[in-house]
Amino acid sequence: MALPVSGEAMNVIAPRSGVAFTLDAGETLTIVDPDGEQVADFVCFARNDPAEWLSSGRTFDYNETIRLTRGHVLYSNRSRPLATIVRDDVRMHDFLLTPCSQDTWRICYGDASDRSPGCFGNLVAALAAYGIGPDAIPTTFNVFMHVAVAAHGGLEVLPPRSRPGDAFAIRAACDLIVGLTACSAPASNNGTYKPIHFAIEAEGSSATSK
Repeated sequence: MALPVSGEAMNVIAPRSGVAFTLDAGETLTIVDPDGEQVADFVCFARNDPAEWLSSGRTFDYNETIRLTRGHVLYSNRSRPLATIVRDDVRMHDFLLTPCSQDTWRICYGDASDRSPGCFGNLVAALAAYGIGPDAIPTTFNVFMHVAVAAHGGLEVLPPRSRPGDAFAIRAACDLIVGLTACSAPASNNGTYKPIHFAIEAEGSSATSK
């Protein structure tokens, strides 16, 4: 379900779950890993037209890197800035892999018995309150996720480098609908499932940057 939040209060996303909420232009969303080695899948949509969504391809193209960090802009499928990264304690995230799902358990892990909806299912449930359906959910920005890219193109999911209390923050360039999870994939989180914390700061507040 949608979770309305405002001000600077810290919010908790329980392990293997997700939420959705709105973020106003100029507000800062800070995502915190309270216990370390926990990924958070992040996605956003333009609030005035959710058919405009966060695009990994446009973002990689215009920033000319797949290693996004403080100062880089997150672009939409319509080439409009949606947000800017203003804090990055870890400097290692993933924007290549799709949100985990029950199909991930079946295809990647060979385990059809895991009934967790995964990040995809959690985003579907949370974003439904805003009229956003499953087919509209793009590749997520996987905060704190460590994916190594080999010279031959192979991908390897490694334990996150985030330590307890590490944070990542973006400042919204326009009014957004945000989906956010505490990732459900065991490989992404070094075999454990932990919560994610987040806070929203009003325009003019200063998020500590690293």
